[in-house]
Amino acid sequence: MIALIEGKILGPDIDYLAIAPVLALAAAALVVILAKAILRKRGPVNQISLGVSIVGVVAAGVILGFQWNDVRDHGAITTIAGAVRVDTFGVFLGVVVIAAAAMALFLAASYLDREGLEAPEYYALMLLSAAGMLTMTTANDLIVVFLALELLSIPLYVLAAFDRRRLSSQESGIKYFVLGAFSSAVFLYGVALTYGATGTTSLTGIADFLAKNTLFEQGTLLAGLAMLLVGVGFKVAAVPFHMWTPDVYQGAPTPVTAFMASATKAAGFAALLRVLGVAFPLYRTDWRPAIWVLAALSLIVGSVAAVVQTDVKRILAYSSIAHAGYILIGLQADNPRGRQAALIYLFVYAFMTVGAFAVITVATRKGDDHHSLDDYRGLALRRPVVGGLLAFFVLAQAGVPLTGGFVVKLQVFASAVDAGEYGLAVIGVLAAVIAAFFYLRIAVTLFNKPDGDEPAEAASEEDRPVDAWTGTVLAVTTAAVLFAGILPGAWLTFAKDATFLL
Repeated sequence: MIALIEGKILGPDIDYLAIAPVLALAAAALVVILAKAILRKRGPVNQISLGVSIVGVVAAGVILGFQWNDVRDHGAITTIAGAVRVDTFGVFLGVVVIAAAAMALFLAASYLDREGLEAPEYYALMLLSAAGMLTMTTANDLIVVFLALELLSIPLYVLAAFDRRRLSSQESGIKYFVLGAFSSAVFLYGVALTYGATGTTSLTGIADFLAKNTLFEQGTLLAGLAMLLVGVGFKVAAVPFHMWTPDVYQGAPTPVTAFMASATKAAGFAALLRVLGVAFPLYRTDWRPAIWVLAALSLIVGSVAAVVQTDVKRILAYSSIAHAGYILIGLQADNPRGRQAALIYLFVYAFMTVGAFAVITVATRKGDDHHSLDDYRGLALRRPVVGGLLAFFVLAQAGVPLTGGFVVKLQVFASAVDAGEYGLAVIGVLAAVIAAFFYLRIAVTLFNKPDGDEPAEAASEEDRPVDAWTGTVLAVTTAAVLFAGILPGAWLTFAKDATFLL
């Protein structure tokens, strides 16, 4: 990347338009930090910080729109000596990340004010984490993947522990940090082993080397590939690298959990799809069995463990593990339909999970620690719209027809059948049947009268109103999930255009 010519150090050419979405988010984060440092009054600073954050996210989204048309018509853009590749695949998942970041910002706007938390720092950390996620969607070099992984993760560690008054929040931040640092170290060691076997960290360079050379360091490369899978598997919460998920989801502030569940999973799968599809297509007979095992374990553990949970956020955490298994089915199929199914699943899942957590931010009373099923009992009777929406989002995740959840599950099962992976398809269907139990359990609880002595009038007095920001998120997520279920053609075409490996 860097050359020494006639005593001058020359860096690689940089196409700033290609990395403009990342720059927009980073610039917005810096402006927020400066505003906090210059202006001391809390109220105006919070409003300015929110406005700047929204401007940054909108700017990144608009640039992604231009990039989509550009790369679809003229082909992929590579820059920084090939370390970054902007193609339809990266732009598609970038849209998922930006949509999730925008909705998480909206949810945080009223949440931070209500809980008395510092808003500028929160917004800056979220923007920096989103910048790392966008970098990961276009990373074409293992070093860039690692840097993006760290830029993504470090702000999330802080965000998980952002509410320092709650021990559960502090605990989730520490657990996420310790386990996340360990997974990053494993990933970096995988990068080193891969470099030792192939002599390059470029994804396309690795593929070219393996296509032209007989590899004598087969064991080294396979060990490196296994460690790369461990590092990324942690981020997507695939079993057996999922242990952090329930505690972190439960303890982190709810808008952070929504952001983590949707955007982080999209970024993690972006890295996984690109590493396996671009760098190791010739080794598919080695990594497909590993992905098969990860998918099966994630489906079984995620679905079965959620059945015995009594906390709604923990149930949704185990649910996210099972959803990672469904997405891995599409990846394991290793055919165009499978990749399309994985992408559309990530897209629809982002809206389903953010919608569910949006309801949770306004459905509970007295802080962010009361999420047991008993706390939600009778919610749909007191607040039909709020309770009904939570029932809608969990049933959509269960795969009820006429919702996006049904369409995406059908797509991943069909891709497994197309690939001849009947066993994995059967496991997926059985996991969906088991998962239907805990999703229906939440829905039924919402419509059951509470058993306690607390009068309904007292409970209704403590109910939080749905503010404009949260209402906007609920409207958008509901429309997206319904549209994906009733008229899925547009989403499927969008995902098909993004399968760069076709």
